[in-house]
Amino acid sequence: MRQVWEPEDLLASWTLLEADWELVANKSGATRLGFALILKFFELEARFPRDRGELPAAAVAFAADQVGVPSVELAGYDWAGRSIKYHRAQVRDALGFRESTVSDERRWAGWLQGEVCPVELSADRVHDALLRRCRSERIEPPGSSRIDRVIGTARAATTQFTARTAARLSVGMVDRLEALVTEAPGDGVIGGGASFLAELKADAGRVGLKTLLTEIDKLERVRAIGLPADLFAHTSERQVSAWRARAATLYPLRPARRAAGGAPDIARRAVLGAHGRDH
Repeated sequence: MRQVWEPEDLLASWTLLEADWELVANKSGATRLGFALILKFFELEARFPRDRGELPAAAVAFAADQVGVPSVELAGYDWAGRSIKYHRAQVRDALGFRESTVSDERRWAGWLQGEVCPVELSADRVHDALLRRCRSERIEPPGSSRIDRVIGTARAATTQFTARTAARLSVGMVDRLEALVTEAPGDGVIGGGASFLAELKADAGRVGLKTLLTEIDKLERVRAIGLPADLFAHTSERQVSAWRARAATLYPLRPARRAAGGAPDIARRAVLGAHGRDH
């Protein structure tokens, strides 16, 4: 939640509407102000504030003026007792949300594993993607520790995919995959100059006999990598497609080291190599 709000933004986002007043009407003092704030906060963030510190000072003052309760009284609002649990239930019910379940968390982990983690390297963006998913499904996101566990489960499965893929490749296959992104001095032959992968991704140019023969040579070189036909037999097509999209975006890159840390890069090349072989 951003902390700086202009007056027009406060008016647009923190004004209590008719339906809000029906929920606030039977409350008083710190309870009245605290409830009004968590209600509007949830409307904006699709989650509840963890504590008083997440509430923008300008929003507190703006809400306090509306409900007729001095802003200093917010210090008396109970952030951990039974009252706030009841208040949260009221807000969820009013806005059409529900609490998350263990089943939701398992489903989200599978979704992150198959569609988000293969194409998103930033942990923060994976986290944001999960929160957006919760909002779209009108489910209150779980607490921070449970969100971390969901993301950790998804990332662990992604790591297993890269390690398993790399382990199924022979030394010769790895050498040929690394050669895809090795920049060689230009010598006028296929693979010379820029990396061979850069040539594969480049526009072939006008259709003609020379172009056709060149593209056939490229296809034969890709097939010569020799990737097993069943390399991804135990992986969903959705996950392979996600990795293919990620690989196409990231390459060309400098050659990866052959250490264990290079497994994700080798897996990405394997995905691209399999894609080229199939076509």
